[in-house]
Amino acid sequence: MSYWAKAPMPREQLVLIATTLDDRIPTDHPVRLFAEILDDYNWSAWESQYHGKLGQPPIHPRVLAGLWLYGLRRGVRSSRKLEYMGGHNIDFLWLSQGHQPDYTTLSEFRSKFSAALKDLFRYVGRIAMAGGFLDLVDLGSDGTRVKANNSRFQTWTAEKIAKALAELAEEFERRLAESEQTDRDERDVLGDALPKRLPPELAGLAERRQKLEAIQAQLHSADAARQKDGTDPAKYPAQIPKHDPDSRVLPNKEGGYAPNYTPLATTEGRGGYIVDADVIVGPNEHQELAPSLDWVAETFGEKPERALADGLFATGPNIRELEGRGIEFFSHVPLPPEKDNPAIRPEPTQPVPEADWDRLPINQQTKKLDKSCFVYDAERDVHYCPRGEVLRYEETKRETKQGETTAWRVYRCAACGTCPLADRCLSKTNTHGRTVRRDVYADDRERFAAKMQTPEARKVYDQRMKIAETTFGIIKNGWGLRQFLLRGLSKVKTEWLWTCTAFNLDKLARDFGRLRAAIACEAVATSVS
Repeated sequence: MSYWAKAPMPREQLVLIATTLDDRIPTDHPVRLFAEILDDYNWSAWESQYHGKLGQPPIHPRVLAGLWLYGLRRGVRSSRKLEYMGGHNIDFLWLSQGHQPDYTTLSEFRSKFSAALKDLFRYVGRIAMAGGFLDLVDLGSDGTRVKANNSRFQTWTAEKIAKALAELAEEFERRLAESEQTDRDERDVLGDALPKRLPPELAGLAERRQKLEAIQAQLHSADAARQKDGTDPAKYPAQIPKHDPDSRVLPNKEGGYAPNYTPLATTEGRGGYIVDADVIVGPNEHQELAPSLDWVAETFGEKPERALADGLFATGPNIRELEGRGIEFFSHVPLPPEKDNPAIRPEPTQPVPEADWDRLPINQQTKKLDKSCFVYDAERDVHYCPRGEVLRYEETKRETKQGETTAWRVYRCAACGTCPLADRCLSKTNTHGRTVRRDVYADDRERFAAKMQTPEARKVYDQRMKIAETTFGIIKNGWGLRQFLLRGLSKVKTEWLWTCTAFNLDKLARDFGRLRAAIACEAVATSVS
């Protein structure tokens, strides 16, 4: 008798699985809850995008969507790997009921149903809310960086693309001359019967030139914007990735630069569900806060109570817009340069004592007296300098930076000529007196900063990291989404939405599983008693 255990399922056995495929999946397996939730969804919007009569019978979108959502939960992001899992893993076979779509079908399906997928995302969130697993009391909004499907070294600059266009023009002229010579040679034999059209190889070159010229125009515009923001484009030129020109070269948190997108997520604090998801190009996620909260309110039919976001979101427009919507906003606001600033005095018309001059805050960029040394009097609409001199309103200037236009009220001092603090206050080239700027949101920011100094506000804000950043930690570290597989902003948005929908569906399945287990335990306890 052999010492070793016998194989429970020898390879030559006629029946590979038990009596039914269903017998191989435990009753508490999460794939069952995935399927149950998806079976209850109305797939008519997805079905309407099929012809309905012509062609071979297609696999139902519920099956393909289920494979993608369950696959993403299992860390499967590649259509080729999903094809393999669908043909070899029992839980995937059970979910697809034996359908084994190839990677091409799976890949095309992933990119096709962006609008319908948004509705499925909304459906999962509403089911969670109806079940009491989700609420809109505390919402955390944040963005992260995910690499684009583009090499960090394959980028265009204005110089590189000008060189490429010159080489392309030479090649076009050479090919055109060869084509014209061929036309003359054939005309001598065939006469004038030849059709007059651009040869395919020249048409391809012309199309490529159009694309390069469009990218060149983007680069010129980006370089102009960088120069306006104070960056020398000759030293630091704008870059556009070659293979995914929709992405942008941005710094990575792990170091270095690479083509990136900025995925956004708004997460609620009770169950950790994502209630809004989007992707933008560039680092300006703070501009998406108010639109995201509006979408959440419209989707769930209920206005969020509190919004939590990091310090980048604490802009004047966000503070004012959320107050106007009746949503309490919590964010990080840096403390003044020094708490014991001697310029903050009971009577700003009186000078700061000379003994306290060395304690006046210094701006780390200009190395001159910081703006906080100039006290604003809202009633008179003037600033007072540390010497008690008045800075009166002079003009309003508008400044556009990173697509945002800000109106600044400029205040100037007329008594700098004989001021003993002039060396600490004015640059060597300033001959017209010290100026201080104040924008239209200054009052909002000051009021908001005062609120955020209270213990109650800080206690609420301390929840932000747990609510907003846990989502990205799970998706990036646990699920492996460090780089998008699709290219182009539209497809990347869809890829991110698939991931966020799978994230919520996994949470919903777990919550339903725990609820049913609790109900079963209660029923057993009741029957025993």
